[in-house]
Amino acid sequence: MLSIPMLLTPGERKETLCRPPYQAVAVDEAQLDVLGQRLEQRPLSFLERVKTQCCCSGARLKSLLLGLFPVLSWLPRYSIRENAVGDLVSGISVGIIQLPQGMANAMLVGVPPVFGLYSSLYPLIVYFIFGTSRHLSIGTFAILAIMIGSVTAKVELLDNAVEQIDVEAAKVNVAVQLTFLCGLIQLLMYLLRGGGVGRWLSDPVIRGYTTAAGLHVMVLQLPLMTGIPAQRHTGLLPSVWTLNDVLHGVTSAVPGALSVSSVSMVILIGGKILNERFKNKLPVAIPWELILIVMGTILSVQMDLVGQHKVQVVGHIPSGLSPPVLPSLSQARELFLPALSVALVGFSFLSALGSVFANKHGYHVDSSQDLLALGLCNTVGGMFQCFAVSCSFSRSMVQESTSVKSQMAGLLSALMMLTILLKIGQLFEQLPKAVLAVIIVVNLQGLMAQFKDLCLLWKCDRLDLVVWVASLISTLVFNLDLGLAVAVIFSLLTLIYRTQRQVCTLIYIPLSILSSSSSSSTVVLGRIPGTDCYRDVLLYTKAKPVAGVTILSYPSPIYFANSQLVFTQIRQTVSRDHKKNPAGVHTSSSSSSSSSGHTWRHTHCMVLDLSSVTFMDSVAMLALFKVAEDLDVQGVRVFLAGCPERILSQLQTQGCKADSLSTLCLFPSVHHAVLRWLSTLPRPLEVHRVSLPRSSEDLMRKSILTKCL
Repeated sequence: MLSIPMLLTPGERKETLCRPPYQAVAVDEAQLDVLGQRLEQRPLSFLERVKTQCCCSGARLKSLLLGLFPVLSWLPRYSIRENAVGDLVSGISVGIIQLPQGMANAMLVGVPPVFGLYSSLYPLIVYFIFGTSRHLSIGTFAILAIMIGSVTAKVELLDNAVEQIDVEAAKVNVAVQLTFLCGLIQLLMYLLRGGGVGRWLSDPVIRGYTTAAGLHVMVLQLPLMTGIPAQRHTGLLPSVWTLNDVLHGVTSAVPGALSVSSVSMVILIGGKILNERFKNKLPVAIPWELILIVMGTILSVQMDLVGQHKVQVVGHIPSGLSPPVLPSLSQARELFLPALSVALVGFSFLSALGSVFANKHGYHVDSSQDLLALGLCNTVGGMFQCFAVSCSFSRSMVQESTSVKSQMAGLLSALMMLTILLKIGQLFEQLPKAVLAVIIVVNLQGLMAQFKDLCLLWKCDRLDLVVWVASLISTLVFNLDLGLAVAVIFSLLTLIYRTQRQVCTLIYIPLSILSSSSSSSTVVLGRIPGTDCYRDVLLYTKAKPVAGVTILSYPSPIYFANSQLVFTQIRQTVSRDHKKNPAGVHTSSSSSSSSSGHTWRHTHCMVLDLSSVTFMDSVAMLALFKVAEDLDVQGVRVFLAGCPERILSQLQTQGCKADSLSTLCLFPSVHHAVLRWLSTLPRPLEVHRVSLPRSSEDLMRKSILTKCL
């Protein structure tokens, strides 16, 4: 068990006692309001708020246009000499991967592969105009394809070959309606400023859900890989019933399909192992999926796999582009809940992955603008017979590794897909479906690796572990659409349970604790002269920052829904205050209080007051450790003050990264933390007594304070 560091040494306690006596003055809130000259904040009236929002000017109109059309802000300044090579390589590399993934994901949806190619074309053009992330690869996404496929599977399968064409058309109609409705929901979320709604899908919910979706997809690919006829089931335990059909029909497996699947799996797995082993030597990963598709098509034609070995192939791929058609939305009522699930999951992945790349490469992404871009991708795509899209993690990683410079790479990928649709799409009509099934299964290895989360969550947060398992089981039992709803509801119940358990000893339960913390903000504190109290510098004009110290307080629980906002704001505040409020020390000088004479490494201190934080879940705890590590590298020491007993216990016994505690120091109060920092500075800052105003009322209050000493 890790121990909390001692707060004050005997020498520091002696130094504290020798400090000016006003640092030990205790005052109540009424006296503090007078001493700090608290400002009364008058809320704006409704008309004042409307006037502020509706104010129009040339600068504001320009800002609005650049915000709605980000391409106008970067395209005029596009440098061909600096950016063209990286964008060209990235666009071609991602476009090559779009071909097999688009066709494979179309199979997951249950529609002909050509619709996967459509979905890899139009959304890329829309995101090029409206998107803000240069690293995200928009297009087909396996998780969304699975979710849509669970809906199209409800279309009744018919035996007659002529009627089978009508069934395919019905499936395409359902997929298009769902996609268009999904886009409308995302646009409505944008108008309602719902750019942060995706954060309510916590990591345990998403990872448990996607793991179950991966298992579901693997089972669905077994009939294609073995040639065993199996019906797609809906309702409870659909994967179990499909697996039951495969096991009972094992004697009717097609040898040709088994051979194609086995050879394809060996080639693809071996190729990925080679890519991983030589990734530092290869400029670009070898596109084994594309190689496999070309080889499979050639062998299928040469060996007549359809006629002699009864292997299923892709079939007819029409050339050209389909004209835009406005979907009818005749089944909008039945498709609303699945469309809502697809909208939330798609935007959650896009927002999370976009933030990761933006933080890594030092630029800003607007999640609200990306929500608008994704909504337009799906509404416009629905008119051109696309199915719902989002960002792909694998393609985005390729785009990053090839040194992409701008969204121009997405436009180049779209041009490649356009060439394939117009010229060479018909060459893949003899491609065995077993090859596409193998590509899908092998590329799900990342989702299956998420089972490692179980060990980590068992150590750091077992309630999050319960959420992860509940999300997995509910998705496997209730299918993908209803399973996600059950998982989200269960996650919110655990959130209420955490909060309720924390405040159960109070006389009443404040509503602010049970509400979202996204409305709260991090507060910057300053010391009120003549006291040991620290208050909001925006409310108290006399509250002054301590030199070289940034003191922050957050008044609400920190958990998966708000941790990203909280710690992003903390990073920005500390970075800004580090420049404006220096400690006046030099990194090359040695600390006078250090007997070892080592080089002074920290030039600033951040004190985080957690006295009002009732709980932190595993996601927030990991984010806290990450912030502490990053600030420590930047020369900023992190102190935690006023931690409740529950958070102290988490830090000591359930820390997900126990070694990260070496970068943190824990103190019972903000004042203790400030005293420790000031006592360890190479040149301790001198504190001067501040004279109070000379009015009669203030003189009386000063006499009261003097008697308290």
